Amino acid sequence: MSTMEMSSKNATQVATAGTVDMKLEVVVIPVSDVDRAKRFYGSLGWRLDADFPAGDAFRVVQFTPPGSPSSIHFGKGLTSAAPGSAREYLIVSDIEAARADLVERGAAVGRPTVEELRLDLRAVLQRCRPDWDIGSAEQRIAWERGEKAGFFPYGRTQAQMLAEQDS
Repeated sequence: MSTMEMSSKNATQVATAGTVDMKLEVVVIPVSDVDRAKRFYGSLGWRLDADFPAGDAFRVVQFTPPGSPSSIHFGKGLTSAAPGSAREYLIVSDIEAARADLVERGAAVGRPTVEELRLDLRAVLQRCRPDWDIGSAEQRIAWERGEKAGFFPYGRTQAQMLAEQDS
């Protein structure tokens, strides 16, 4: 048997007794305004599980989306990450029904344009492998020299990169 066959076989094996069962329970989301975030997630119909203040320096709020085994935490004194920097994905079984539910609850929901989708896909590709989407000879030379400061995510956020592309 070749190494490739063994590797492939091992990659598709099902977990058996003796492996540790792991579940993601909580994701911390940095926010700038705890009460506004609490109103927002409550308006989405998420279950409020906890709101525990401990003096002026600490507060934790926990919400759980409908049908989810995982929850989110936000508050004060939980993380040093910048508000708005969280990059999580909420998976739904029916995107159109989820969108309709959000609209019905008053959430500002738009539809991306083809250009926004293209730019978003470009950012994902650049995050995975920046050299896959280098548009100019100067960019290719800079990448090959190891000058990666100009490439996402090397030193810039996705929003900064997209704003620079628009100007």
